[in-house]
Amino acid sequence: MALTTLLVTWRASSLGQWIVDDAAITFAYARSIDEGFGPVQQPGADPVEGYSNPAWLALLVIGRRLGLFDHGALLGVSDLVLYPKALALLCTAGVLACVAATARAVLRGRAWVVTLLAGGVLAANLSYVAWSFSGLENPLYALTAAATGALLVRGAVRGTLLRPAVAAGAGALALLAALTRPDGAVLAAAYPVTVLLFLRRGDLVRSARAVALSCGTFALPYAVFLLWRHATFGLWVPNTAVAKSQKAPQLAQLSSAGELLTYGGWALALIGAACAGLALARRGPARRALAALLVPLALTLFAYGVLGRDWMKLYRFATPVWVLAATALALAAVTVWHAEQEQRPRARILLGCVLAGALLLSVTGQAAQDRKFVQRPTLSMCFVAERYGETFNAYARHLGLRDATVALPDLGGTLLTSRLRVVDVAGLTDRRVADTYAAADTAALRHYVLNEVRPELLHVHAAWTRRTGLTPPLLAAAGYFPLYTEGDGGDFVRADAVKDPARITAVRERVRPALDAMVAEMRPAGCGPALRAGEGSPA
Repeated sequence: MALTTLLVTWRASSLGQWIVDDAAITFAYARSIDEGFGPVQQPGADPVEGYSNPAWLALLVIGRRLGLFDHGALLGVSDLVLYPKALALLCTAGVLACVAATARAVLRGRAWVVTLLAGGVLAANLSYVAWSFSGLENPLYALTAAATGALLVRGAVRGTLLRPAVAAGAGALALLAALTRPDGAVLAAAYPVTVLLFLRRGDLVRSARAVALSCGTFALPYAVFLLWRHATFGLWVPNTAVAKSQKAPQLAQLSSAGELLTYGGWALALIGAACAGLALARRGPARRALAALLVPLALTLFAYGVLGRDWMKLYRFATPVWVLAATALALAAVTVWHAEQEQRPRARILLGCVLAGALLLSVTGQAAQDRKFVQRPTLSMCFVAERYGETFNAYARHLGLRDATVALPDLGGTLLTSRLRVVDVAGLTDRRVADTYAAADTAALRHYVLNEVRPELLHVHAAWTRRTGLTPPLLAAAGYFPLYTEGDGGDFVRADAVKDPARITAVRERVRPALDAMVAEMRPAGCGPALRAGEGSPA
């Protein structure tokens, strides 16, 4: 466990201080809650559930209250980076502890081999490593999935599956998963399906009671949470789901799960399936263990398949799938290896060679995507804080804009550093904008931004220019002048908000060299000791 935790952490170190900007949105909410402003993106804003990870948010609020998060730096590294990565490290150790607990239920003395193999597979998988250490809730979700698998396996192998403690534990883990990510609610079905899988005629009543207890442990607190959400925000789902236009699941979407097999490696998947098939064909504890473990694996794979397509690279929603798949692969392979110990020694050699070859093919197959991600990971919190938060603070200062509003789509680092009122053009923290995306009504979006909000400062770029229709000609017609041009978008100021038009020209000439260099790099070395309004890296 210690070795594989270090392996995962060492792999994560290749990403340096990178924290994805979406994580910083939750950081901003943690700051607002801890400072007594409630669940708002910044003081004075309306309550909007612009996050979808309340359990992870709670850990951040606790860390901030204890002085471990959003207070400064340790050895020159911001605790906005250190604290979530420390949580990821603890969750990774917890995941591997669950893998060990799963293996000990079946193999006892060889549990270390399963843990080492599963941990090695996870360390080799940059998708798992990167998103676990991204600042998002992925490591906590992975831990709940691994703990669910371990609980079900131990209950199935030891014959304790129907005990009240196991049933209630499964429901509690499903509740934690659902509060970590909305799709985590799928794990509420893991216990009932597993009980059905091992159902015996004489245990019908006892099984029904256990399933009712598990479902009640999950459903009652979750129903209270949903009622609170609706009373607070007026929605039954997070505002993020509205903004992303998440539709009802379609069976055709399940085909996207095939992308995970391509990334993970078809050879490794086939070897894992073959080993699982051989283990399931033999009677014994390994058969029951794998059958129980495959239930949450299938559920998380289904949840991944029905989610809307994600623009971020390396399959960030697949983290629990990687954990459960690696555990199943390791458990099946070691079970088959052990079974062939006395019967066919040559088969063990063949299995070892084939497994090593499949792992090598998997790593080399991922190498190109991994290298690109390490060189330029998904949008960094530090970059957004510098590019949008500090830059637009500087615009407002140089243009003489007081109590100004800025509208833009990249939010996390902006919220942590901006002195301006921020309007989220992506809609994650803005109910009106989210509703326009849900209705596919971009005309209403443009009317809201340009006629109702009328921000003094505005930014769009790339896909957001096309998605919103806030093109440079339309902005010019609405009275906006460009301060900096970036592709088919850029930074704009509403001309009538600036008392001295000469300032616009002066600012344009002043910012271009610095912004050209910043946009080309897109990866600052770090965030400085803290991210506050008017603090952090200079614009």
